[in-house]
Amino acid sequence: MVIQWYPGHMAKAKRQVTEQLKKVDVVFELVDARIPYSSRNPMIDEVIQQKPRVVILNKKDMANLAELEKWATYFEEQGFYPVAVDAKHGKNLKQVEQAAIKATEEKFARERSKGLKPRAIRAMIVGIPNVGKSTLINKLANRAIAKTGNTPGVTKQQQWIKIGKSLQLLDTPGILWPKFEDQLVGKKLSITGAIKDSIVHLDEVAIYGLEFLREHDYDNLVKHYNVDVSQDDDNIAWFEAIGRRRGLLQRGNEVDYEAVIELIINEIRNAKIGTYTFDIFSEIERDYLD
Repeated sequence: MVIQWYPGHMAKAKRQVTEQLKKVDVVFELVDARIPYSSRNPMIDEVIQQKPRVVILNKKDMANLAELEKWATYFEEQGFYPVAVDAKHGKNLKQVEQAAIKATEEKFARERSKGLKPRAIRAMIVGIPNVGKSTLINKLANRAIAKTGNTPGVTKQQQWIKIGKSLQLLDTPGILWPKFEDQLVGKKLSITGAIKDSIVHLDEVAIYGLEFLREHDYDNLVKHYNVDVSQDDDNIAWFEAIGRRRGLLQRGNEVDYEAVIELIINEIRNAKIGTYTFDIFSEIERDYLD
């Protein structure tokens, strides 16, 4: 599943981020707590370079907290300021401001030493589509100022947003990289909703999600679907059992596999079965991190 997708508005967004970077004190990089590595845009490091960075791990409520803690430690070791939040329910949002203050402490100390007046921290918020940027901004601003949606690509233009007296946020459109050469990354992005379903093979995504749960949460998977299937049975057997248990049948009492695929993806994506971090830190460290 090699996905090539680089719409013109995303190329433009990259240029805009580069141009606006000089105007901000800190960058808020928003990632999905379920895929802290796979939801990072490789181009962002190149664009942001040495600018202070707060890494906001959103959708904390849908992630495995033990894995999330490992990722927070990793980002801290990289010199970033990690904060895990649940933007949808407005949890841990005060820590975002606290992290911004820590990240810009040296810069504002230099400004004070020069006699400059105190001012609000100017932050740019970046991230791939559908990681919850607009939801986070609306919660921070305590008003519906940024457009939200469940499909990638809702934010199309940049806008400055005042967050109380201490923060000013520059929202940016979501940026995806030109090509996902790693098929596993593509599946993780799809299972969490970062990629439009129309550009992927959903059967592959459903199989990935099912196999992940069979390996990491077998007992809960069986309990959730109330099926009698062995961990060693093939994927077809699981599709059959789930389809019949949920009544997803076609004429002739045949299982509607498309309906089963959609069911599995939606229930994993919306944390109906359990809370998971698909980027297992030990595996990512072994295969990707230097």
